[in-house]
Amino acid sequence: MPEHLTDLSHAIQLAVAPVFLLTALATLINAMSGRLARVVDRRRVVRRRLQEKAAPDQKEALERELSLLARRGTQIYQAIFFQVLSALLVCLVVAGAFVGTLIRVDLTATIATLFILAMLSMICGLGLFLREVYIAVRRPTHWEP
Repeated sequence: MPEHLTDLSHAIQLAVAPVFLLTALATLINAMSGRLARVVDRRRVVRRRLQEKAAPDQKEALERELSLLARRGTQIYQAIFFQVLSALLVCLVVAGAFVGTLIRVDLTATIATLFILAMLSMICGLGLFLREVYIAVRRPTHWEP
C-alpha cells in the first residue's frame, strides 16, 4: 500500500475514538437541554402565578422558587456551554489529525493540547451539571401545574 494511503488510514484510525466521544457529548447536551427546558417551563408557570396576584405568603415562596429556578437555569446553561466547547475542541482534534497527515506536519503537541482542553471542558460541564442536580434535589420546588 502506498505510504500516503497508510498515513491516511492511520489518521482515520486515530480519529475514530474522538468521534465516539462526540456521540457521548451530544447525548449529554441533549439531556442537559431537556433539564433546561423543564426549568424554563416551570419559571413561566411561577411568573404567571406571581402576576395573578398571589397571596402574600405564596408570593414570597414563589419568588424564592423563581430565584432557585434562575440559579438552576444558569448552572445548566453553563454546563451546556462547556460541553459544546468540549465538542468543538474534539472536532479540532479530528481535523488536526487529518491536516497533519495531509500536509505532513507534526501537530502532535497541538492535538494533545486540544484533547486535554476538551477533557477539561468536559469535566467543567459535568461538574456544573452535577451541581445543578444537587440544587434540584436539595431544594425541591412545588411542581403544581
